[in-house]
Amino acid sequence: MAKTKELSKDVRDKIVDLHKAGMGYKTISKQLGEKVTTVGAIIRKWKKHKRTVNLPRPGAPCKISPRGVAMIMRTVRNQPRTTREDLVNDLKAAETIVTKKTIGNTLCQEGLKSCSARKVPLLKKAHIHARLKFANEHLNDSEDNWVKVLWSDETKIELFGINSTHRVWRRRNDAYDPKNTIPTVKHGGGNILCFSAKGTGQLHCIKGTMDGAMYRQILGENLLPSARALKMGRGWVFQHDNDPKHTAKVTKEWLKKKHIKVLEWPSQSPDLNPIEHLWRELKVRVAILETLMTWRRSAKRSGTKSLLRCVQTWWPTTRNV
Repeated sequence: MAKTKELSKDVRDKIVDLHKAGMGYKTISKQLGEKVTTVGAIIRKWKKHKRTVNLPRPGAPCKISPRGVAMIMRTVRNQPRTTREDLVNDLKAAETIVTKKTIGNTLCQEGLKSCSARKVPLLKKAHIHARLKFANEHLNDSEDNWVKVLWSDETKIELFGINSTHRVWRRRNDAYDPKNTIPTVKHGGGNILCFSAKGTGQLHCIKGTMDGAMYRQILGENLLPSARALKMGRGWVFQHDNDPKHTAKVTKEWLKKKHIKVLEWPSQSPDLNPIEHLWRELKVRVAILETLMTWRRSAKRSGTKSLLRCVQTWWPTTRNV
């Protein structure tokens, strides 16, 4: 039997008002166009409970006892990466049989949500002090000062395959609680680029493992041409992180010889570099090509060449990001 549509509160109240005025069930039914049984049920409910709205429905009894809920919350609080299957097994050991869906519903009722763990730099006390010092030194820098900075970074872009992710159970505003994050260490990757407030510079694809000599060659072929193309003018500052290839004595001497001023940068601080937003935009646009079967077949045949083709296809469009 199909479920009938419930009457609105206004209609129910109207039925009660007409009943109070002395009308019978059939008269009310004809006037409002509702069934006599419906009118009678609403009036009987009003007489018994003094209300016309639906009473709270208890639903099925909870399979997990309050003690079991407390155990689940204690486990998730200590280990946010605990999976629903782990919790099912824990309750099974306590002679409570439930499904993973029941576990998820219980955690949601307690205000928790399954979210991807945020990746944050692995910071030691020395890193924290260095970052704080950097922030204080540049706290009052004007916008004109930052416009003169030519930012650089390396990253790895993959056309196929998804980097491993971990999920955690957390509350809405606890994304960056240390228990809910994954510490990461910055390392060099497959592409290097530079950009400033005036636009993006040249993108260089790294083949093989990059050493100090290759890095200096990349700077020579891309850094100065990018600075000229972006019309950085005099007094511009170059930024790169504290990778050993960047801080090597030979690299420092090369930069000094070219009269390139370098921005002092705190270690383990990729999140301070605005170029990370540009990398994300580029990776998202490249990932769009994964859905196109023609690109997928091409990539399976030629790998790196197709990846490079994807990056070069989208790279010009990021200049307006």
